Amino acid sequence: MNIFAEAARLYEQNTPFALASIIETKGSAPRHDAILLIQEDGRTQGTIGGGMIERHVISEAIDALKEGRSRVVKGSMSRTGKDAMDMDCGGTMTVHIDVQGIRPDMLLIGGGHVNRAVAKLASELGYRITVVDSWEPNLNAKLFPPNTQLILGETIQDAIDQVTIRDNTQVIIATNHEDTTALPAILKSPARHIGQLASRRKVETLHNKCLELGISEARFQEVRTPVGLDIGAESPEEIAVSIMGEILALSRGKTLRKSGGKPAILSSVTNGHDNLVIIRGAGDLASGTAVKLHNSGYKVVMLDLPKPTVIRTNVSFAGALLNESGQITVEGITAQKARSVADALRIINNGRIPIMVDPDGQTLRQFKPAVLVDGILAKQNLGTHRKMAPVTIALGPGFNAGQDVDAVIETCRGHNLARVIYQGEAEPNTGKPGTIMGYAEERVLRAPCAGQVIPEVAIGELVEEGQIVANISTEIGNQPVITRIGGKVRGMISTGSEVPPGFKIGDIDPRGASVDHTTVSDKARAIAGGVLEAILKLSP
Repeated sequence: MNIFAEAARLYEQNTPFALASIIETKGSAPRHDAILLIQEDGRTQGTIGGGMIERHVISEAIDALKEGRSRVVKGSMSRTGKDAMDMDCGGTMTVHIDVQGIRPDMLLIGGGHVNRAVAKLASELGYRITVVDSWEPNLNAKLFPPNTQLILGETIQDAIDQVTIRDNTQVIIATNHEDTTALPAILKSPARHIGQLASRRKVETLHNKCLELGISEARFQEVRTPVGLDIGAESPEEIAVSIMGEILALSRGKTLRKSGGKPAILSSVTNGHDNLVIIRGAGDLASGTAVKLHNSGYKVVMLDLPKPTVIRTNVSFAGALLNESGQITVEGITAQKARSVADALRIINNGRIPIMVDPDGQTLRQFKPAVLVDGILAKQNLGTHRKMAPVTIALGPGFNAGQDVDAVIETCRGHNLARVIYQGEAEPNTGKPGTIMGYAEERVLRAPCAGQVIPEVAIGELVEEGQIVANISTEIGNQPVITRIGGKVRGMISTGSEVPPGFKIGDIDPRGASVDHTTVSDKARAIAGGVLEAILKLSP
């Protein structure tokens, strides 16, 4: 059986596989035009030349299948250098790994008239469908498309417990009288895409029930209810069209707004969003920028590490990634952790700022923002470039305006703070903090050794010179962090953060009680103004 026949067979069986195709070679390479088929368990058919390069491609293909996303892999058939494969051919090879056969999962809770109609539409659109119910007549196979998985439980909870629910499973809940059991059960699962068929009165009942069961307000707000676009649907078939329309809109990056209590299409992110700003980093200066832009009418999305090492945690939207609640409020603006692009768009529509774990900016292709702001403040460029958005702006040193980005904002305190630079660079990093009341380095709290930070004081507390403000927990005991000056604790890294020796874990403001630690700093406000100026000048 040739590769394409095998690919067709696997596709018909809904078995995931990947096709690895050579798209470019340079120099000496074992193959220049070949295809390799790879399955999830590592079985292959065909070859792209063998050796370490093929092993590397197979490994990458398996990872791509797990992720459900295609990718491009490069390898150098040499012993040293970038992408070296420990080979002696000397050439390079670029391979495109195309993921195939992965159909999206749809779980229909309840096998009534609406979900039957949804199943028919979803089947035609390629979804793999599972229907659960506790009433056997609702699971008559003749009522559903072929290959629909039907699961009967003694209760709706029992039926749900028999299903494997993943984070990308599309769930639609439409039962006769078991929604108050079904919705909480689904909200306790990893599912991120949840639609609930319900009247406004039922929504209130469901809301109260979920809160009683300990489900957070933020988690409940992730439910799309009433589910479906506002198209005036009345019959089960029409309602199914509205539901599938909403699902397709969100999956393709459409932003939804509420119209008469139901979602309606607002705009398309996949076609570009002329009012969307992506901010890389979510520390205090990036967050001050986000506050300014949000209040100026821009839609803002923030991207950061899974566990950001921010210092001014109470005024940094990065706190949403550190808090169990998944959200934080700064100056009346709430940032909320988003699990996907569709989730981020929903959060925007609710008037909040979504923050996502995406340090490399992989979601930019889906968002297609009008503006990208690098607010990482790493003192070096960690990958931001002008092709990321029509307008690109960076905060601080490490960037060259006109080459790396369109504009750089000066972050060094002094006469030039927040100046917009359109050609050239910001002042170089001195490694020294800004001076306040004659204190510079003395203001900074640093870890005396590697270990886990255990704060002994909270942001906003007044401390005295010589006071222990934190401990660094190590295998041989705790090492104290002692402040060299008195004042107000302005910043303190989150409890449990792992840090190396000399790492900045907090700062003390010598101005003491007169300092407002609960709002965006004067420096952040100034820099945010510079960002806004650059956006207005550079935007078409």
